[in-house]
Amino acid sequence: MVTLKDTMAARIEELARAKVNLALHITGQREDGYHMLDSLVVFPEVGDLISVEPAPGFSLRITGEFSEKIQGNPSDNLVIKAANMLAEHVPSASGAQIELEKSLPVAAGIGGGSADAAATLRALAKIWSASPSLADLFGLALSLGADVPMCLEEKPAHIRGIGEIVEPLADFPSGAIVLVNPMIEISTPITFRALEKKDNTPLPEMPAQFGCMKALANWLKTCRNDLQKPAISQASEISEVLDLLASQQETLLARMSGSGATCFALCETLEAARKIASHLHEIRENWWIRAATV
Repeated sequence: MVTLKDTMAARIEELARAKVNLALHITGQREDGYHMLDSLVVFPEVGDLISVEPAPGFSLRITGEFSEKIQGNPSDNLVIKAANMLAEHVPSASGAQIELEKSLPVAAGIGGGSADAAATLRALAKIWSASPSLADLFGLALSLGADVPMCLEEKPAHIRGIGEIVEPLADFPSGAIVLVNPMIEISTPITFRALEKKDNTPLPEMPAQFGCMKALANWLKTCRNDLQKPAISQASEISEVLDLLASQQETLLARMSGSGATCFALCETLEAARKIASHLHEIRENWWIRAATV
């Protein structure tokens, strides 16, 4: 049950971090069409920004680098859907003025829309001084989409089922990541349809803990992203991104995230990640490139 505290906050900001699949095994498909997966996800310190203020009703203003990509009917936006859904469960919720600063590329395999919805739930719960249980928020998040629940806590996690089984990983090693998108949008449904085999093997047994980023990268080399090959069949530029990332001395592992086209390089330090990002900016100035801690 969602309860309401005595006071309301004036303005709340929440970073909607990118969701990166370090490994993504597709293990089956349900009768309703949802794909079963086994994945390891992390949430780097880079993402969209959700800002909310109390208001009589709901409004959504979209700004940022990729704002033009998601303009249209606000009622179709997951942010507004999340706001309306939470309002139904919070007594005396009056509304909110919401701003989405869209800094993540769209249709990029890093869960931008899901992260935005999860950040909206977190922000509105604070601004309305509501105190929903994690289970309540989780249920609302799942009704918005299979990827939304894993974005609620933004912690490294082992993901199974259709995305609803979220097991946070303790003692996760610190390190850094480079995210690169060649400014190509890829349709997730099309990528899944191009996946020839839907019942692939799950992740290998995961160690109790990873002592360092290099140990994590070595384990990840025994894993896959089953959507990488079908995504490359839709956009060959992904291969170029992966080859460039893999060729950098500081890269521990290069792979594609989600359904693409964003790829990543794991690094031991933020300095190493920034070095790669700087080099790639020089040779591919039109690409979206970010270095961040993970």
